[in-house]
Amino acid sequence: MTLTRRLWLLGALVPALAMLAALGLAGRFFRYDLERSLDRALLAQAAVESVSLFDGPGQRAHLHMAVSPLLEQVRPFAPRGYLYGPDGTLVVRYPQGLAEDPVRDHRFIPGEPGGAPLLVTRVTPEGERWREVRVDVRSPHGENYALRLSASLGQVDGSVGTYDRMAFSVAAVLGLALLALQTQQARKLARRLAAITRHLGQIREGDFSQAPVADEERDEIGQLRAVLAEATERLRGARAAQERLIAGAAHELRTPLTLMRTSMDLALRRERTPEELRASLVDARREVDRLAALAGNLLDLAVAGRGSWDRKRGDLSLVVAQAVEGARAEAEQRGLLIRLDAPGPVEASFDAGGVRQAVDNLLSNALKFSPEGGEIHVRLAQEGGRYQVRVADSGPGIPAEEQEAVFEPFHRVLGSARAPGTGLGLAIVREVAEQHGGRAYVAREPRESGTELVIELPGGPASECSR
Repeated sequence: MTLTRRLWLLGALVPALAMLAALGLAGRFFRYDLERSLDRALLAQAAVESVSLFDGPGQRAHLHMAVSPLLEQVRPFAPRGYLYGPDGTLVVRYPQGLAEDPVRDHRFIPGEPGGAPLLVTRVTPEGERWREVRVDVRSPHGENYALRLSASLGQVDGSVGTYDRMAFSVAAVLGLALLALQTQQARKLARRLAAITRHLGQIREGDFSQAPVADEERDEIGQLRAVLAEATERLRGARAAQERLIAGAAHELRTPLTLMRTSMDLALRRERTPEELRASLVDARREVDRLAALAGNLLDLAVAGRGSWDRKRGDLSLVVAQAVEGARAEAEQRGLLIRLDAPGPVEASFDAGGVRQAVDNLLSNALKFSPEGGEIHVRLAQEGGRYQVRVADSGPGIPAEEQEAVFEPFHRVLGSARAPGTGLGLAIVREVAEQHGGRAYVAREPRESGTELVIELPGGPASECSR
């Protein structure tokens, strides 16, 4: 079922039918109330007439309505009255000159007075409905009389009919208004959803170049469009990053392969001594190691990007301390000093392998750029409810304009292109931090020399880092 038809059905037809049913039920209650009001009026009139039937001259039976001076004014809605004698014959009727009893029954044998009034509905051969009340009365002479008051239900039927016509008209007008409104809304919603559907089709085809059509509404569809626009922007950024990564990887792979091919071509061009062949093989082996390191780092980056972590509660300071101890041997070979500043046990939820790899990469980066005799300072701190692993070196530093770019794959700071490495270490650090809900960045605090890189991870209460 289309959106337009669903809105027609649920937003117009069903409410209109429900409203019509409610008005119809209200009409039935309206009829019931009018008929009960008519019964009360008949009983009141019967009560008045029954106590004053014999208060005339000579205690002769009479009906007060028949001699009322307002008879002509109330004739259209006043009840008709009939008084039957002891033998059941009609003694008095009003209004005077009434041609015929509407029920065509001229004999009513009175019963014993004191019983409950009898209320009945009679239908004439012409289809007219009349409501009647019958009361038995005893005269001062001990004779029984029957008083019958009859009122037409035509006015009730007319009032209910008028109500039904008005209710149907109101329901029809409101139903048409709802139909028009829902049609307009359905078309508007259909256009908005069609725009989103077209955009999803473009995404399915791999086209992230355009954002969804602008939508100024602030409802759920507008929120969906905003989320879709954000997702499209992220996909576009992810594709651009992927393309840069592939281009960078291709470039990085081409260099060692070219060197290996050149070395082999030179070795095969003429006869070589064993020493020359050995030198060529050593060069090739060095490039193979470089390719292996590059492939390993690419795999690490892919794993970090998938975020397949096994996060558990653990001691973050222990992982940092283990990474520092693992780097001390290389630091001693380079004539460097590593200093660790960390509190006691720091409980946090993290993936130990991922965080260890990120800290190792930071230490490797610091070892790579620190001069002999320099110092590497590793600190575990907490700021604003988040844990920070800060690694400061005494190297040449990173220019301010490149402090964001150093975390991009294969990016190398100007002037350090010959530095060993694959250019993926800091990219892996950023992925690990972001997959944990944190971030990686270059500290902005002024330093005399060197660079301080920071991994920031979600933490717990402030007391955890200080106990």
